Amino acid sequence: MEDIQITGLRARAVNVPLQYPVKTAVGTVATSPLVLIDLLTNANVIGHAYVFTYTPLALKPTLQMVEELEALVKGMPLSPHDIDRAVTARFRLIGNTGIVRMATAGIDMAAWDAKAKAHRLPLVELLGGKARPLAAYDSHSMDDVELGTKRARDAVEAGFKAVKTKIGYATLDYDLKVVRALKQVTGETTQLMVDYNQGLSVPEAKRRGHALEAEGISWIEEPTLQHDYAGHASIREALKIPVQMGENWFGPDEMQKAVDSRACDFCMPDLMKIGGVTGWLKASAIAEQHSLPMSSHIFQEFSAHVLAVSPTAHLLERMDLTGPILEPVLQFKDGQAHFGNEAGAGIRWKEDAVSRFLV
Repeated sequence: MEDIQITGLRARAVNVPLQYPVKTAVGTVATSPLVLIDLLTNANVIGHAYVFTYTPLALKPTLQMVEELEALVKGMPLSPHDIDRAVTARFRLIGNTGIVRMATAGIDMAAWDAKAKAHRLPLVELLGGKARPLAAYDSHSMDDVELGTKRARDAVEAGFKAVKTKIGYATLDYDLKVVRALKQVTGETTQLMVDYNQGLSVPEAKRRGHALEAEGISWIEEPTLQHDYAGHASIREALKIPVQMGENWFGPDEMQKAVDSRACDFCMPDLMKIGGVTGWLKASAIAEQHSLPMSSHIFQEFSAHVLAVSPTAHLLERMDLTGPILEPVLQFKDGQAHFGNEAGAGIRWKEDAVSRFLV
């Protein structure tokens, strides 16, 4: 195959409606603000990816950062590892984190998508794996009792064997009320996990965690500030419930610090924040070295491919942030994610919908 070069880059900002707003203990994500990336090559293939900015306030800065990076990658070979090294060198002095990390990760994902398309392979096969059904969990919000039980029932009826809900209500009693209502629906055959989204102090996390120990919870996620690895380690030591974290690690180096601090029993890197597919592969090696079960955080289309080649693969998070603007290549059936033989990562824009939601 002839050498493939990057010839250009296109980025667009959209703000997409969500079926259910993502309510957390520390705020609500009411819409899905996304930067869509198209990486152009001289091989008649285009790599697609997107990044999620959490708030519309970050859309334009992230879009501009992606656009500015065109000057760095244009003319480079379609080699994600070389791109990663070039980006690392360029941003060493200011740090490859925040919006810089988000933008460069999006380009990394688009490069891997283009490379897989050029080889006419699904991304999972380009990475040396094989498409297979992946166990998934249905990821819900801070939904209170009525909506929470409805969504849990829908998930169980759809065949999911694991459901996550966000808690961190004003009182421990209300946390328990919601959890017990959901457990009535999930029963003993479906796991229930809880996510505090960094909403508690370390002492309060221990107090609430001890109360949850009798409720059959499968993991407690980010009970305190994500960067407080010592605090997470203290909570982990105090509780019988496994501690989950990782969605806010900006790069494998931060993951390594958390692991060295013994901060968690499980890990769930975010594909964007960890550094795209290239960053995920580095994180996967850390998880394997320390026997940490590894789950994904959002970006379900790309995450399915990289999780399938992760030695300690645990659960894929099902949280659809792109439904209105993406063709449904990834399918969920009987609690598992199924992705077929389409080349690349399975990202196909619905251009008419993209046009409607452009910012």
